[in-house]
Amino acid sequence: MKINKSKIRPLLVVAVIALGGGLAMWYVASRGNASAPAEAASRPDAAASAAGAKAALSVRVVTPSRAEWAQTLAANGSIAAWEEAVIGAETAGLRLTEVQVNVGDRVRRGQLLARLSSDTVQAALGQTRAALAEAQATLAEARANAERARQLQTSGAISEQQINQYLTAEQTARARLEAQRAALRAEELRLSQTRIVAPDDGVISARQAAVGSIAQPGQELFRLIRRGRLEWRAEVTEAELARLRPGLAATLLMPDGTGVKGSVRMVAPTIDPQTRYGLVYVDLPADPRVRAGMFARGEFEFGRSTALSLPQSAVLLRDGFQYVLRVQPDARVALTKVSTGRRTGDRIEVLAGLSPDVRVVASGGAFLSDGDLVRVVGEPTAAAPAAAAASR
Repeated sequence: MKINKSKIRPLLVVAVIALGGGLAMWYVASRGNASAPAEAASRPDAAASAAGAKAALSVRVVTPSRAEWAQTLAANGSIAAWEEAVIGAETAGLRLTEVQVNVGDRVRRGQLLARLSSDTVQAALGQTRAALAEAQATLAEARANAERARQLQTSGAISEQQINQYLTAEQTARARLEAQRAALRAEELRLSQTRIVAPDDGVISARQAAVGSIAQPGQELFRLIRRGRLEWRAEVTEAELARLRPGLAATLLMPDGTGVKGSVRMVAPTIDPQTRYGLVYVDLPADPRVRAGMFARGEFEFGRSTALSLPQSAVLLRDGFQYVLRVQPDARVALTKVSTGRRTGDRIEVLAGLSPDVRVVASGGAFLSDGDLVRVVGEPTAAAPAAAAASR
């Protein structure tokens, strides 16, 4: 077969050119790799400078602070009346003619709350007084006859049987007089019961009385919070109940964020077998914010102790545990597990896992991960001196 030399010659030229270009590129690359370590050695802060430019977040740091905090025990419970009196009618079948108080009114002991119709009682009282007068007249006559009989007893003018009759009539008349006097006192008492009065100082908490209704014995007409005293009935576990004692200070937290001071009056001697909770009765002062029936949270104060604390924004909750982000000297953060305790305002007590001189991220830790580079606001970052040296 005959080879066409005119076609092969251009292909050889292209191959030679490509081979030369490849040799040239290999030479340049080998020269560059050989010079890279030297260049890197001459610029030791270049990597740090590049890292400083890629900070994940600008943060503010804080250090734990020590302060005297109160030792407290939190509890929940209801507010109730210290003692609530039920006021009703004592006389049956009488109509309510007047009601003078309403729910929320403060009353004094003996103050008139309501009035029952007294017409029938006054009529019965008049009859009893008339019967009493008749009994007094009968007794006077019987006493006179008995006195004459005694005088004639030795004379023999009247028989012994008649004398005994006169003496017996005197005793009978005296007994009837006493019975009428007792009946008069009963009617007077019944008349006084037509006035329904407050049994003690306090606040009317409920009213069932209505003008025109017929009162029955035992029927509730009013409820009275005696002396206006309220108490907080806190529910405490059986383990915590042993720490409480009468006279211990307590603070009730109101819905508006304020507190009401009280003191433990009594610790219940029994535990509920179903819930395993015991009641602690806390006396509360008169305060318009405190109302019977409220459910409230409070704290018992045992004393004061030193606490190492951080802002609550510095503590993170991850995987069911609490952590803080320590800022290390190289401006990278380290996720550190801590144990926490009491809370006061916006601060939380750190029990373990942190020393007082450690800097931690104050807020924004939710956007950071372990090992992230940060820029500390208000302080030079760890990469700043290296970057300045590189610029020089």
